[in-house]
Amino acid sequence: MKRIIQIIGIWLGGSLGSQWHAWMGGDLSLSMLGTMSQSGGSSMNYLYIALGAFCGFAAATTLATPIMKRVKQGSERLASIPAADLVAGAVGVFAGLVFSVLLYPAVAKIDGIGLLVPVILTLLLGYMGLQLGLGKKEELSAGLSALLQRRAVQPEDDGKSKYEEHKILDTSVIIDGRIADICKTGFIEGTLVIPEFVLEELQHIADSSDLLKRNRGRRGLDILNKIQKELDVRVLIYEGDFEEIGEVDSKLVKLAKALGGKVVTNDFNLNKVCELQGVSVLNINDLANAVKPVVLPGEEIVVQVIKDGKEHGQGVAYLDDGTMIVVEGGRDYIGTTMEVLVTSVLQTSAGRMIFAKPKLLEKAQ
Repeated sequence: MKRIIQIIGIWLGGSLGSQWHAWMGGDLSLSMLGTMSQSGGSSMNYLYIALGAFCGFAAATTLATPIMKRVKQGSERLASIPAADLVAGAVGVFAGLVFSVLLYPAVAKIDGIGLLVPVILTLLLGYMGLQLGLGKKEELSAGLSALLQRRAVQPEDDGKSKYEEHKILDTSVIIDGRIADICKTGFIEGTLVIPEFVLEELQHIADSSDLLKRNRGRRGLDILNKIQKELDVRVLIYEGDFEEIGEVDSKLVKLAKALGGKVVTNDFNLNKVCELQGVSVLNINDLANAVKPVVLPGEEIVVQVIKDGKEHGQGVAYLDDGTMIVVEGGRDYIGTTMEVLVTSVLQTSAGRMIFAKPKLLEKAQ
């Protein structure tokens, strides 16, 4: 390393000596190392080069030890930096240097002090790229993970290829528990992504002093354990975090954008936010409503009236899937099983509601 520094010092000193002779002689044709003067001053040129080389050698010898010490400290510091930061910083610096190369033709023709503009521009854009890369390291990491996942293609019989799409689980759908049954049936394809910040929220709920919250959190952890150990589905724990964002829902949306995946939830508000942000959503409640049996007006079904309704004389019954049936005049039949005739079906955001009346009343009419 010391010899390399001395060689660089000799080369720079000789070049500066040649430049100095050219400036002193007023002949810019001597600006290149070893170029002879058109006025026959080659001997003086060589003298300036020799003096410059000697000064450069002396300066390099003096500065070699401090430079090597700084280089060693720099290498040790780089070795202690996490690999994710190094990759993100390198990508940012590369982007900044590419941008400076694109701008170089526009500033290269500036004379005088303007000759320093390309150097300043390169340093400035490189530094800006470094800061931008470090600031976006989580998104770059997630995007790189998604790119590698897409490259891990699997050939099919028809010669096409596919990649496993990421399904990102939120806290509510994990606590709900139905996602485990859906995975067991094989309707969910691809990789289930469980972000670490979701796990932290689950753990916080499980440690709550409120009994109901604590039970919900523990149920969510049990569901995750079941998915990982008992079901034939690939699970990925995403360890990254978006520290500049406080809300878990916002982090989920940003992670879904970075991975190009879909958010799996049963949270109505998160569903709307994802739709506004252009992120695909798989809502468990929508799936549950879609697979409920279709009941049309005029059909006859057998139900058990279990309680009275809000309006006078109404009774309430439920189908096996939890669909509410409001029976007109059914209050007198609470606790009994009876046939009812469907009069109308109402679909709401909360689910499907069926209105019916006892078949006995229909026959009496």
